[in-house]
Amino acid sequence: MQAIEITRPGGPEVLCLTDRPTPVPGPGEVLIQVIAAGVNRPDVFQRQGSYPPPAGASDLPGLEIAGRIVGGEPEAAGLSLGDEVCALVAGGGYAQYCVAPAAQCLPVPQGLSMIEAAALPETYFTVWSNVFDRGRLAPGETLLVHGGASGIGTTAITLAHAFGHTVYATAGSAERVQAIEAMGCATGINYRTQDFVEEIHRLTNHRGVDVILDMVAGDYLPRNLKALADDGRLVMIAQLGGAHGNMNCWQVMARRLTITGSTLRARPVAFKAAIAQALQQRVWPLLSSGAIQPKIYATFPLNEASKAHAMMDAGEQIGKIVLTLDT
Repeated sequence: MQAIEITRPGGPEVLCLTDRPTPVPGPGEVLIQVIAAGVNRPDVFQRQGSYPPPAGASDLPGLEIAGRIVGGEPEAAGLSLGDEVCALVAGGGYAQYCVAPAAQCLPVPQGLSMIEAAALPETYFTVWSNVFDRGRLAPGETLLVHGGASGIGTTAITLAHAFGHTVYATAGSAERVQAIEAMGCATGINYRTQDFVEEIHRLTNHRGVDVILDMVAGDYLPRNLKALADDGRLVMIAQLGGAHGNMNCWQVMARRLTITGSTLRARPVAFKAAIAQALQQRVWPLLSSGAIQPKIYATFPLNEASKAHAMMDAGEQIGKIVLTLDT
């Protein structure tokens, strides 16, 4: 099969088309003929050499795919050969064939294309796990999303809005602010020209927000604490601004704040399977009805993966970038 491999740590140019043996599924796994594969920030980190795949995972990049089941044990998750699915994987998505745990596969929602389906698993699994499970976003509560125009950001905005929450988000340009407000963000905050702490205080009458989904870390840490309401929860999922930040511990104690975070890639199949079940029950009906939909910004054929990564490096996208494969 054809696949994209990382020849060495570096820029987009290190992604090269190569021939690899078709992977063989193990117990409880399926072989998927890939039709589309999502491009995500962790793929970039892996390309740069800072996010190696977990033990036993493919060294090929790619964490989410959509395609047809052509082998393995689909019955392990109530599926069948030939089913069209999207799947969360720990690696190997940038290829014509990919192995996935059957329990991490979900049917392509009614009315969605394979390209749209490939944009779902990584962001929806991540948002559900962190905003609704770890962040415990409850009815009537408010959410602040940093990086609102990213794949994670657009997913968090549309999903929380669909569940009736007031959502605020940061973005880096007037165009992006306009785009995220069209997706359901109550107010977009241009972090280049506005102080998000001041804006959140103004928008909430100095109360703050209940949950913050943060992918910046670094010097955002103390500012995030100031933007939280009492009993608020800060959930960190990336560290684009650096791994270290200072905080006022007394503020955490006196205001009963919670600071948490997670990564998803190395978690066990059973953990991801539970998220898949929650998504199929709570979110897939919204996708099938058209109440929410993924935001696709650009597509590239598999052999142009380097161009897709260059776009992500430049931060041009509003929503998802997806690779497509001939079938």
